[in-house]
Amino acid sequence: MKLYVVGIGPGDNRYLSGEARAALASADVIAGYPLYLELVKELTAGKEYFSTPMRKEKERCLFALEKAAAGKNAALVCSGDAGVYGLAAVCLELSDLYPAVEIIIVPGITAALSGAAMLGSPLTNDFAVVSLSDLLTPWVVIEKRLHAAAAGGFVICLYNPSSAKRSGHLAKACAIILQERGPETVCGTARRIGRDGGECRILTLGELRETSVDMFTTVFVGNSETAVINGKMVTRRGYELRAEG
Repeated sequence: MKLYVVGIGPGDNRYLSGEARAALASADVIAGYPLYLELVKELTAGKEYFSTPMRKEKERCLFALEKAAAGKNAALVCSGDAGVYGLAAVCLELSDLYPAVEIIIVPGITAALSGAAMLGSPLTNDFAVVSLSDLLTPWVVIEKRLHAAAAGGFVICLYNPSSAKRSGHLAKACAIILQERGPETVCGTARRIGRDGGECRILTLGELRETSVDMFTTVFVGNSETAVINGKMVTRRGYELRAEG
C-alpha cells in the first residue's frame, strides 16, 4: 500500500494543493503532530488518527509505515513542505524496513514562500534558508552557515528563530550577519503565516537584532538589492525598469 508524506502548507486549507487534498482523502490513517492534525481535521473526519509530541518524529514515521505495510493507505502530515525541515527524509531513511510500501512525497508551501508573499517579494533572486534550531544541528555548524550565507550576498530566511530555550539565537545570528551587512539592511518578519492573527513587519537589521520573536515567526534578512517599495519588502530582480512616455 501507500504512504503519503504530505506538506500541508502554513495551516489554512486554502494553501493545500490538489495532490495534498487527494492524498488525505484516499488515506485510511492520518499521522502527525497534534497541531497539524487539528489543521486538517475538516478534511479528514472519520479517519484513524495517530499523533506524537515533539522529539517523537521517528515513532510517528514508523507508525505510518507499519500501517501502510499492514495494507492501509496512510498519510503523514507535515507543516509547510514535507521535504523542507519535514519528515520525508526520515520516512525514506526507514524505507528499507518496509520494502512493500510505496512512499509518495507530496509537496507543500513552505514558510519561506508563504512568509515572503506576506511581506512582498524578498526572495526574488538567490536566497539561503537556515534554521536556528540547534536541537539536531550543532550551533557551531549554524554559525558557519550564517557566515557563508551573509558573505555570499544571499537574502537569508531564518526558520525557528527563537523558543523558550533559544531566546538569544536570533540576536546571535544578526550579530554574525552584521559583520557583512549594514544595520540599515531591510529585514522582515512573518508571524502565524496562513493562520488567525497572522501579521508581518518590515524593519532594519539593527532593529531586528533587538527584536523578540516566537517560534511561530519566520525571519527574512535582505541584501544590498532589497528595499522597501510601497510598503513592501522587495529584492530587485535586476531588470532595468523605467516608466514609458
